[in-house]
Amino acid sequence: MEALEEKEEEEQREEEELKALEISAKLQDSETKVSMEQVCVPSDVPEPLPCFDSRSSCPNCSRLITCVSCPGSDFDWSSIDTSQLPSSYKTNSLKEKKLLHIADHFLQQYTHLCPDRKPLFLHPVNECGVEKFVSTTVRPTLLPYTELYHWDGCASFVSDYLTMEPLRSPITPPSSLYSPTTILKYQQGNCFDFSVLLCSMLIGAGYDAYCVHGYATREICTLDETLELCPLLGKPQEVPKEEVKKSNKYRVKPPPDLQSKFELQQEAKKKAETEAAQKNEEREEEKVTEVEKPKHDPLYGLRVHAWVLVLSGKREVPETFFINPFTGNSHSTMDEHFLGIESIWNHRNYWVNMQDCWNGCKDLIFDLGDAIRWEIMFSGSNKPLQLLPDAEEEKELPDRDMDDMQEKEEEDVSFDMPPSWVAPIQISPREFETRCSQGRKVILYKKAKLEKWAPYLNGNGLVKRLTIYADLDSHTYTSLEPETEHTMEFYNEARVDGLQKRVENSNEITEYFVGRDDFLHIRHMEFGKRGKKIHLAGTRTDINSRPIVQIKECFHRNLEKPADEDVAERIFLITEEMIHLTYHLKDKYITASKKNFFKAAERDRKGSEIIMTPEMCITYQVGSSEKDKKLLHLYKLLQELTEEEKQLKQQVRQSEAEVLNILKICEKEETAVKLSVSIYDTERNEKRKQQYEATKNTMEDELLGQEEQDLDYLAPFLIQIGHREKMTKRQALRVRDDCLTDFKHRLINKANIIQARFEKAVEELQKKDQWFQENQNRLSAEEEEDFLARYSETTFHIHILALRLNREKQMAPQKYLALEEKLRKDPRLAEHLGHA
Repeated sequence: MEALEEKEEEEQREEEELKALEISAKLQDSETKVSMEQVCVPSDVPEPLPCFDSRSSCPNCSRLITCVSCPGSDFDWSSIDTSQLPSSYKTNSLKEKKLLHIADHFLQQYTHLCPDRKPLFLHPVNECGVEKFVSTTVRPTLLPYTELYHWDGCASFVSDYLTMEPLRSPITPPSSLYSPTTILKYQQGNCFDFSVLLCSMLIGAGYDAYCVHGYATREICTLDETLELCPLLGKPQEVPKEEVKKSNKYRVKPPPDLQSKFELQQEAKKKAETEAAQKNEEREEEKVTEVEKPKHDPLYGLRVHAWVLVLSGKREVPETFFINPFTGNSHSTMDEHFLGIESIWNHRNYWVNMQDCWNGCKDLIFDLGDAIRWEIMFSGSNKPLQLLPDAEEEKELPDRDMDDMQEKEEEDVSFDMPPSWVAPIQISPREFETRCSQGRKVILYKKAKLEKWAPYLNGNGLVKRLTIYADLDSHTYTSLEPETEHTMEFYNEARVDGLQKRVENSNEITEYFVGRDDFLHIRHMEFGKRGKKIHLAGTRTDINSRPIVQIKECFHRNLEKPADEDVAERIFLITEEMIHLTYHLKDKYITASKKNFFKAAERDRKGSEIIMTPEMCITYQVGSSEKDKKLLHLYKLLQELTEEEKQLKQQVRQSEAEVLNILKICEKEETAVKLSVSIYDTERNEKRKQQYEATKNTMEDELLGQEEQDLDYLAPFLIQIGHREKMTKRQALRVRDDCLTDFKHRLINKANIIQARFEKAVEELQKKDQWFQENQNRLSAEEEEDFLARYSETTFHIHILALRLNREKQMAPQKYLALEEKLRKDPRLAEHLGHA
């Protein structure tokens, strides 16, 4: 009774304190409202249309309204169902009411001492229209997914799972802050909703995380990544390897530098040309960068944004950093996109930044224990809150007001943060796997578009696709149509021709070879425009192939041939009926031998033989060779080249057919994709589910049959009386006594067997011990070690037998009584033994 009376007195005392705080709050409402309206807006910014926040309360009533004209407010927040929410969402406890009044008092002191700063984001309304302190909206939660044990996994999930909703007014914080459970349910939210959810997950995972209310650039606030490079396209930085020079005492004198001055001049000339080309490219890039620069933002420095701060220390975080919840990317605290901080909070306290942000966040020191740089709302020490009051203003305040302020500050110091009013955050496996809203998300980067899909959403198994554009305005796609840009790579060791790669576009095909016997490594084909379709009698298709204009082949050096006989490059000009041969360079020569053949030759009357003339071949031979001057040799070479040209044309058509066949196979494979589902995925694996159900039904049937086939422990004794359905009392007592007597004998026999084995083992151990004492001096080290191992094994065996014997002696009476009780409850004997 005394405890109840004390509790009632304490509640009455708290109610009186709340009333006093309400009176003091009403007295300073006018001053607070005036300070809240002092917002600096540049003159060139047009005034916004009179519209309410998409999740704010109507000024005439407390009903939530939805802005239809606001961009980005497609979702109607007033239509959400709040009837099923817990009572903590709809009401405030006495401790929460006291917290709100303390926050109001803190805000009044803050606006009085810092009239030029904007009001703090302290207690917006929730989805039920009830004011809640921002720290109590944070609900630390550790979700049962391995990916969410780390900050990058949490940030990636939040950015993918939620859909960004811009603030109604870009220069003021929202008037509402919904619970993370509601945000997860509807997958919508602004930057403050994103930050609170991410901060709750990070704190639950063990990080020292805080929600930040501050200012950022337009690109950060509006989730505009069109000027950012896609992370998938970024190349890792190459760390240069330092060459370790070995010092040697005995060094060989280096030879004299015998470099050619002409070669040095040529190298310097090439280097200068390369540098000039690089400078031109840099200038072009600078011009492009200037064009791509974001336009001037009239609200620069005024745009409100919320993000997450992670301090170093916990979870082995080496350095403090920011997380943009919209993208899930980490940023340095020196990042120029973050322009200032008003306040930060977590689930335990609230801090106001007292540092100057003229240089953005670059010069901020995140030592929250420094009361000069960070004003804390609920101090853990016995000192009053350091709000840096002005000495002259203190003198002007009445003594009574000063006493009230000190008393309230002492209350603030001793105040303990109430628990979060938010229900536990839960994410089902299906929601965690689906991630993106409706299973799909599109992110636009600089000259790229990244698309993400949930697993198994697409029939072909596509989960991620990156589209790269030539410029900012380009929207060109490649397809599986032939004669478009394709690059095909092959396993050259598995092919007879050694083909490694084939590159195709509308007019050219280039093939790369490896390990060929003829030393061919590149074949380049050029095509012309198609003519009219020609249909030949007896054929099923129209002949409309691309005309071959040129075939060029490049060969590696064959050391078995002289350089002036080893072809390095040959070009077949099909339309011009010319063949160009270029040979490899000979040693100590700077020019290569060449031959140019003209096939426009006359034929005899039969049209079968080529008449060779000196004008049909132009030869440039390095050195002198008589055989090359003879027409017979050139005639045979021309015949060989003409035959090879015919074969090359066939190979080109075969390459075109192979490309077409590969593209058709790829298209068929894409249209006939069958995804394999893991056997552990019980929701999607229908086959496995059916097998599990069939196995379960079979096991249930087997268990039922096994229960029916269980042996009857009274069957041997019922046989003696003839299996009568109804027994007399005398017969029932006889069956019971016989069953108990038989069970007793079995227990005794089992104990006797164990006793006999125990005694036998002890006797054997004694004999072994006696034998060892007699022969110890004659045993070798190995025999003695073997004996000790067998002796230890026998000792362990005896120990086990002793334990079993003791347990059997202890359990025998209990087993006997259990059987007696079972007989008494047996339906066949219960009629006569129930009162026995």
